[in-house]
Amino acid sequence: MHKSHERALEALSRRGRHRSLAPRVGLDFASNDYLGLASSRELADAARAALERGVPIGSGGSRLLRGNHREHEALEAEAAAFFGAECALFFGSGFMANVALLSTLPQRGDLIVYDELIHASVHDGMRAGKAERAEAAHNDAQAVDDAIVDWRRAGGTGTPWIAVESLYSMDGDRAPLADLVAIAERHDAMLLIDEAHATGVYGPNGRGLGADIEGRGNVVTLHTCGKALGVMGALVLAPRVLCDFLVNRCRPFIYATAPSPLVAALVRASLLMCRFDAARREKLEALVAHAGARLTERCGLPASGTQIQPVIVGSPERAVRLATAMQERGFDIRAVRPPTVPEGSARLRLSLTLNVDQAQVDDMTAALAEELARLSP
Repeated sequence: MHKSHERALEALSRRGRHRSLAPRVGLDFASNDYLGLASSRELADAARAALERGVPIGSGGSRLLRGNHREHEALEAEAAAFFGAECALFFGSGFMANVALLSTLPQRGDLIVYDELIHASVHDGMRAGKAERAEAAHNDAQAVDDAIVDWRRAGGTGTPWIAVESLYSMDGDRAPLADLVAIAERHDAMLLIDEAHATGVYGPNGRGLGADIEGRGNVVTLHTCGKALGVMGALVLAPRVLCDFLVNRCRPFIYATAPSPLVAALVRASLLMCRFDAARREKLEALVAHAGARLTERCGLPASGTQIQPVIVGSPERAVRLATAMQERGFDIRAVRPPTVPEGSARLRLSLTLNVDQAQVDDMTAALAEELARLSP
C-alpha cells in the first residue's frame, strides 16, 4: 500500500536528504530564540498573570466566529502602534501568514518579483495565488527592476509586488531595502518585507530592518513572533484596506481556528520588553561581534555580521557528518541540506542566541576548527 512512499524515502536517503526528528542536545546553537525569551522568567510571569486574569488557552473558533478575543484585538492595536503601521493582523504562524499574503493580496494580472532565496512559505503562497511571478537573483536590486521593466514591455498592466526577506534565514545577509524602496516607488509597486529574523533584534526597539519605511502605503511587513520574540504566531502590518481585504478574502485567516488568546497576551508582553528593554539586544550584538571574530580567527570563515552564520561545506553527507561531530561534543548545531539551500551549498547553520555566552562560543569555535580540519573532502 505504501510502496511509493517507501521508494520516495529511499531516494531521499540515496541523495543524503532523508530527515528525521532529533531531540535537543547540548548547547543551543540551532534555535531562532535569539534573545533567549522562550524560556525566560519574564514570559513565564506574563503567562501566569494572563491566566490569573482569565485569559483562555484556546480560542474555540475562527476569528470571524466566536474565536475573536479581546487579547487578539489588543495585540493588533499595540503592534500597529509599536511598528508604526495603520493596521495589524495576527496569524497562527509565520508560514501561514506568508501563504495568506501571497495567495490573497496580489491579484490576477499582477506580478510578484521574489528573491531566489526567499522562504518556502512564499513559494507556497504564490502557487496558491493568481498573479504572475518572476525570480530575481539574490539581493540583486537591478534584477528586480529589470523583471518589472520586462514585464511591462510584454504588456503587464497590473501591480508589481516585490517580495524579500530583510535578513535571510540561511546566509544571515541583509536585503538592499533602500534600493528596493526606490524601485517600488519608481514602478508604483508594493513591497512585501518578511522581517522574520530581524524582528526584535534590529531597528529602533527591535522594530526590524525596515522600521524607517514601515507604515507607507506601498509596504506590507511580516513580523514573526516565534523567533526573537520567544512565543509563536506572526503579525502582518499593512494599510488598513489590505487588512480588511485579508479578513474578507483570505482563506487561511477566515477558515483557521484563531490563535490562542494566551499566546496573544504573551506576544503583547514580548513587544513591551522590546520597547523598554534594550539590554538583551545589546548583549546579542556583542555576542555576534565576538563570535564573528572567533570564527574568522579560528576557522577562516567570513563573519556574516548577524546572528545567523553559515558554515558551507558542500555535500549533504559532509554537512551531516560535521553536525553529528559537533553534537557529540555538546553543541546543538544542525545540518541544512538541499532543497532548503541550493545544490552544492549544504551547510551548518550556526545560530547565535542569548542561551549561550561568550565563553561557550569560544568552546564551540575551537571545536568547530578541529572538526573542520578532520572533515574529509
